[in-house]
Amino acid sequence: MFKHIPNILTILRFFLIPIIVYYIVQGNYILAFVYLTISGLTDVLDGYIARKFNFITNFGKLIDPLADKATQISVLAVLALQNVIPLWILIVVVLKEFAMISGASFLYGKEFVVSSRWYGKLSTVLFYVAIVSSFFISQFNSTLINHPEYSMPTLPAFDQYLYYLALIATIFSLIMYFRAFYTQGYLKKENLKIEKK
Repeated sequence: MFKHIPNILTILRFFLIPIIVYYIVQGNYILAFVYLTISGLTDVLDGYIARKFNFITNFGKLIDPLADKATQISVLAVLALQNVIPLWILIVVVLKEFAMISGASFLYGKEFVVSSRWYGKLSTVLFYVAIVSSFFISQFNSTLINHPEYSMPTLPAFDQYLYYLALIATIFSLIMYFRAFYTQGYLKKENLKIEKK
């Protein structure tokens, strides 16, 4: 039973997604931050347990980054719909993930499992920091708008620059993944041929 804990924690992150989305829609960015932090902690914990006790599985290698991306895209989608971030940021991320999923599906058919790398985790962490910054700015500014008597200036959208950094890391990770695919021979012409029946 203990060996399944990493995967259980990963699956738990999927159940946290609608809760996070709900609180963002409600404008309760504090609780959205709390549940997003819980999601992030389960991500760190499942990885630690899997490596510490050698509970790494092919299922875990596939589902862990999927949980990361499902959480990330869901949150970015809601923030884009609320005009907290530009829509084009979401589009770039979705296109990148579509390319990654297409590549992973192709390699999975060749009995090759794509596991996460440090550069993939880096882009996830940067997006997390950017999202948390958006939560903080939105919560702070909405409080000021609802209480004009505070007579304080609203915060500038400095989170946008963090999204730019996260996007750079995302594009870099995409390049590095496909570079790894190529160096291992999976993108060479002979391996791209479709066998005729």
